[in-house]
Amino acid sequence: MILSERLARELREVHQKLDAAGELLSKSQLDEYYAVFRQKFGPEVISRWEGEELLEKLHDHSNRDSLVYWLEFKNDEEFTAHFGSIAGGSALKFGIYRRRETGAWTTGSPRSQRELSLDEAITIARKHRDQLLAGVGLLEKLPAFATDAEYATLQDDMNRLAHPVNDTAWGHKYFSLLFPEKLDDFHVPSYQRFHLIKLLQKPAADMGRYTCAGQYERIARELNFPINHLTSVLNARNGRPYRYWRIGTRLDPQGSIWELMQDQSCVAVGWLEIGALADIEYNQASKEKIRTLLNTHYPGRDPRAQGRDAQQIFNFVAGLGEGDIVVASDGMRVLGLGRITGPYVFESQTDAPHRHPVEWLWHGEYSSPVQEGLRTTVYELKKSENLIEIESRFLGPLVPPPRPYPRPSPLILAGIPGRIQDILERKGQVILYGPPGTGKTYWAVKTTLTLASFASFGATYDQLTDGQRKSIHDDIVRMCTFHPAYGYEDFWEGYRPQAINGSLAFELQDGIFKKLCEDARNQSDRKFYLIIDEINRGDIPRIFGELLTVLEKDKRGKTIFLPLSRQPFTVPNNVFVIGTMNTADRSIALLDKALRRRFGFVELMPDSSVLEGALVADIPLGPWLNALNQRLCEHIGRDARNLQIGHSYLLDQGRAVSSFTLFTRILQDDIIPLIEEYCYEDFSTLAKILGAGLVDEQQQRIRHELFEPTRRDELIQALLSPEVVTSMEATAAETPSDTETGDRDEDDSVEGTPE
Repeated sequence: MILSERLARELREVHQKLDAAGELLSKSQLDEYYAVFRQKFGPEVISRWEGEELLEKLHDHSNRDSLVYWLEFKNDEEFTAHFGSIAGGSALKFGIYRRRETGAWTTGSPRSQRELSLDEAITIARKHRDQLLAGVGLLEKLPAFATDAEYATLQDDMNRLAHPVNDTAWGHKYFSLLFPEKLDDFHVPSYQRFHLIKLLQKPAADMGRYTCAGQYERIARELNFPINHLTSVLNARNGRPYRYWRIGTRLDPQGSIWELMQDQSCVAVGWLEIGALADIEYNQASKEKIRTLLNTHYPGRDPRAQGRDAQQIFNFVAGLGEGDIVVASDGMRVLGLGRITGPYVFESQTDAPHRHPVEWLWHGEYSSPVQEGLRTTVYELKKSENLIEIESRFLGPLVPPPRPYPRPSPLILAGIPGRIQDILERKGQVILYGPPGTGKTYWAVKTTLTLASFASFGATYDQLTDGQRKSIHDDIVRMCTFHPAYGYEDFWEGYRPQAINGSLAFELQDGIFKKLCEDARNQSDRKFYLIIDEINRGDIPRIFGELLTVLEKDKRGKTIFLPLSRQPFTVPNNVFVIGTMNTADRSIALLDKALRRRFGFVELMPDSSVLEGALVADIPLGPWLNALNQRLCEHIGRDARNLQIGHSYLLDQGRAVSSFTLFTRILQDDIIPLIEEYCYEDFSTLAKILGAGLVDEQQQRIRHELFEPTRRDELIQALLSPEVVTSMEATAAETPSDTETGDRDEDDSVEGTPE
């Protein structure tokens, strides 16, 4: 047997669940779809195409009958999207594409594009067609049940006769659809190798896209699955690929920090003097910044050693990602295995300040099968022997490390809440800003309730009792909304009319922030939070007044005297302020400079990834929203970036809308009126943004009649007009994504750039 009995049993159980849920195509359905594809794009068909017909049928994404459209977007009754996605990355991954704005055929790289003459474009298309035909010929000659050696020969021949198309995700998908019994439908080598490692199978040494196919064919045959079922099962069981990082546990001169890592549920490294690196991103500029910091704070070291240190710090801060596996090591000895659970954090009161939160899954001790990354602190493991040993440990009982003594883990949030938490800890106040519908209030409330619940009761908000939740809402977390009439007296203190003994009198009353500060001062062991929604709609300097002086973290505790009550006042350290700001109303650049200096800022932009895979009546919501926002940015004007449509418009109770009726209501009642407001009755611009099918430019109106239930097909056609579909493709080309189920175009990856 190729697989262990346990793995084979697990895969069959997952297969059974997917099949029962209707998520697998039957053998007859698969054969039907493969036949449809071959009838449309088989070698005997594409060999007849020439000239402009060849160019358009092979590479025009705006043509729904083109090969590239079928490979990347096609998902309907005629042909489904169950054969491995190649979405994401630039449209240049096809070697050529038609630019939406000009109709010009274009080639090059995302950073350097070049327009082609028609003859040049046809020449490229002809080369691609000939390489596809050459690859088909090689696969036809490959015997059934071929050996690994025969697949290695196939890879060599592909490189020689069908290059470069053979080494692209779209080329591999084309071949796999014509030869599904010989090739898997993981279209990127890293996915092919990841899933084999998860099955404890050593992948072929060659990194080509065809060398591992024989292993998948044999495993599928052993399980009696079509290869398409096997890859679907592996995606469901294993999830997306992650990386494996060796983290050294020795810190000179302190010695081992393995106990600290266990106790505080983290991985940690030194280099305290360079300070926090929260702004580091995965690019060359960030790596150079780290190198500069090392030269400044640790001068005199050998440049090569300094370069290695910069690479390790860079890997730790920007390379480690949530879900990655960390391997705590001392030389060849592995001491523990864990999974990254959140973003990088900096703890300044320790010699190991740079950290990532970790859930430790296994502890014990074993020796790495192969030497890799010795004498390094942070190193990405890639040798298959070591990775298989790690995965084999996860198949046994998971043994988390024992704690030397009980201590509650610090709450370390991930993602957007993690950024908010970090800024609140550093500055005490944060503003979430962005276009409408990007989740600003949602994240402000969600994060604040989580932080307040943990600080008050040592548990998440969902774990609290009803009484504890009431305490959070009534006492700990308070909320107000700024508006043009909101004033100093509402926020700080002011005179309010009161009926006293039948007479009207004015009485000095405390505002919401002053009350919060007084309660926080009286309960110094608790943390108090104020959420200010729509903070930019108020007259901020007038509302905040002298608070601007004492709001800064290092001025907390400084006494000021309030002008009305003449009372001394301080802002306690246990008070935190979270504001939200809609940039469609006012740009962040227009905020009072004194206020901007005292707040940290988190920008929230439309995030189509939350709509991943959502399809409503053939409309892919994520690409549709991206394309709509791209057209907004092109045609609205200078401030268009702040006027985009947020993803929240297309969510229903936290999930992507699935009802076409609800989608049309949102579009008609929410999105279109907002865009009309942006366009100021300019129906020419409206037509460019919404598409000519939705806008009657001549009569200066929106075609609301299309929203009648009886005209559903016309509305869908308007929403997916050729210019809209072309816009969706152009947006995909300009906005790299890796939301596919197994197929990022590795040629556009950042990985390996900084060295």
